[in-house]
Amino acid sequence: MSASFDQLTSELVSAATGRAELVAALRPPRGPVTLPSPLPVDELAVAAVGTASVAATSLAHARSAGREADAASLGPVVLDGPRLTAGYRSEQVFMWNGERPDAWAPASGFFETSDGWVRTHGNYPHHGAALRRMLGLEAEAGKDAIAAALRTATAAHWEDRAAAEGAIVGRVRNEEEWHAHPHAHAVRARPLVRRDVAETGAPRLTESTSPLPLAGLRVLDLTRVIAGPVATRTLGLFGAEVLRIDSPHLPEIEWQFLDTGQGKRSALLNLADPDSRDALHALLAQADVLVTGYRPGALARFGLDPASARERWPHLITATVDAWGPGPWEQRRGFDSIVQAVSGIAMLHGTDAAPGALPAQALDHTAGYLLAASVMSALEVRHLTGAVSHVGVSLARVAQTLLDAPRSPAPSSTPVSDETWREQTVELAVAGGGSIRCAAPAPVCDACPVEYPTKVASYGSSAAAW
Repeated sequence: MSASFDQLTSELVSAATGRAELVAALRPPRGPVTLPSPLPVDELAVAAVGTASVAATSLAHARSAGREADAASLGPVVLDGPRLTAGYRSEQVFMWNGERPDAWAPASGFFETSDGWVRTHGNYPHHGAALRRMLGLEAEAGKDAIAAALRTATAAHWEDRAAAEGAIVGRVRNEEEWHAHPHAHAVRARPLVRRDVAETGAPRLTESTSPLPLAGLRVLDLTRVIAGPVATRTLGLFGAEVLRIDSPHLPEIEWQFLDTGQGKRSALLNLADPDSRDALHALLAQADVLVTGYRPGALARFGLDPASARERWPHLITATVDAWGPGPWEQRRGFDSIVQAVSGIAMLHGTDAAPGALPAQALDHTAGYLLAASVMSALEVRHLTGAVSHVGVSLARVAQTLLDAPRSPAPSSTPVSDETWREQTVELAVAGGGSIRCAAPAPVCDACPVEYPTKVASYGSSAAAW
């Protein structure tokens, strides 16, 4: 594809698997990838989904042959460009019972301040409520009232105040401003995939006659929104039994769950309740992987931080995805759109009138596929050596990888009017009634049938049991 394709595929495959030679298995996609941007978003998407596909194929080989695969034995990995595009732009093709949901709440968006722009995130009711409280507004205040309140102070004021009061506001910066920021320095100092390996003598993975690389393995999913659910959906696509756990007090947005819930079951547990914690611990004793998507330290009081989980369940692969990664901002709340705003990406996609955005939630999707690839590589290491890994990915580090990649003088995509990607969807029944139309799966696996189950679980409908 380009110099950025070569750089990004090499960087992502090496980061996720630790085996740079496996990049030789990746080929340019078949058909156009339609993610137009002054940044190489096309190449990033191909690299991320390709890395997950390579990791899956490598794990399948290790489970069947009992040894590492070389790139030649993996065979060429060729993705479908329109299908990959639909996967990254999933909320743009998703329909539930024939209707397309509104992806953004009134409390989410770009707003002017007294000296520049901010981006807010208030899609979840509790985040929208926190923003309105910070601004001194009524609970039902709409977009116009939010805009008027934000114009009364500087972007830096609102960003810092939101961090202190539990709201989510990011000051829109240009690249140079982000490059000079202390958290940007911390981001660049960390690897794309953070990894901690312990020689625990964990048992080999269970025997399986299925061609799916994760058949017979169990994944406990404590993630929300896009990045974490994309990771666990990918693990489910490749054969894992995935059980997602949410709190009954902070329910997920239901259409958002369905958009990334293929191949999973969904249960509710209140971890403040001792019986529910016991149920979760019983699940973990029989799980192979724990994936979490909350802020660093948020689950430590329940013994679910990576260090505590490894000590109690030494066989368990742990994986985390967060907004910011280690550094001054690691405890701040954040989403893909906020990371785009503060890192300079929004300014690169804006006009004289306002900042803009990537054509998809590409930081989220990339982080999800990269995390899934890292988990599969960690499972391969456990199977072959008995070592157990923790792997971690942050949206901010993915953003920095995108910003650092070589850029073409013109947008790297075919024109946005190419709509072939919108046809790359599947219709699935929802357990309990109704149906969804969603993006078809983008990853591939040599000799693996890779399609979603024909029915998707409804939110919170399952028992908290394997």
